[in-house]
Amino acid sequence: MHHNQTFGEKIFEICNYVLLGLIGLLTFLPFVYVIITSFSADTSGWPSDYNLDAYRYIFSTKTFVRSLGVSIYITLLGTALSLLTTALMAYSLSYKQLPGRSKIMLLVLFTMLFQGGLIPTYFVVKELNMIDSLWALMIPGLVSAFYLIILRDFFSSVPTELIESAKMDGAHEIVVLIRIVLPLSLPSLAAFGLFYAVGIWNQYFNAIMFINTPDKWPVQVLLRQIVVLASGGLGDGGESVAFYGESVKMAVIVVSTIPIMIVYPFLQKHFAKGALMGSVKG
Repeated sequence: MHHNQTFGEKIFEICNYVLLGLIGLLTFLPFVYVIITSFSADTSGWPSDYNLDAYRYIFSTKTFVRSLGVSIYITLLGTALSLLTTALMAYSLSYKQLPGRSKIMLLVLFTMLFQGGLIPTYFVVKELNMIDSLWALMIPGLVSAFYLIILRDFFSSVPTELIESAKMDGAHEIVVLIRIVLPLSLPSLAAFGLFYAVGIWNQYFNAIMFINTPDKWPVQVLLRQIVVLASGGLGDGGESVAFYGESVKMAVIVVSTIPIMIVYPFLQKHFAKGALMGSVKG
């Protein structure tokens, strides 16, 4: 609370808190409903008669653990590769004396405005021998032009005195990047790392387009198959699966969301400073 507030300002602040609280509830309650429904057998009204049948059904799928492993693998490796390539490219482009810098930036901006489309993307992946390979879920979207530009602007705002003094001490460019620039950029890297991770974890379309072997399916594709079976009452479960169809769908949402949500608390300390730190110097 600010000191010497007028009556109007106090009313405005109270209304602001009430409004933000209501918006917070509106966004949070659907999550609560989804979680409760996933444990429920009776989905005709408000969920009741709680059990774990929906989760048992999901985890009884033989390939589930394998596909969960695939998703974790591509998310960890893909995020690390994306952050590495984005940081290296952004650091290079932050040098004003880099030859052809403006032309490279023009090409980067061009990809934000114009994209090849589905068929050219498929042919590129095919020519790179990445069809039915997990690399097809990591390499095509390796660098986001938007994140690259923001990170480049942030790197440009790092005091040149720090970099120059390190170079005078004989530090190599890579050492300058690792010891000075990246530690100062942790909030931005944490934010973009989370964005990259969520994007890779949630991949569905690329997986059904490029991956032919069910053993290599990420968890989103497998969960989609489970929802289809549960909705139609097919598979080993028969009628019971059809009966639990709604709770299976909700359980699928929980299973596909929780793992990536677990990552957030570890990044929150840095993430709270915001993804757009490039606009603030120091």
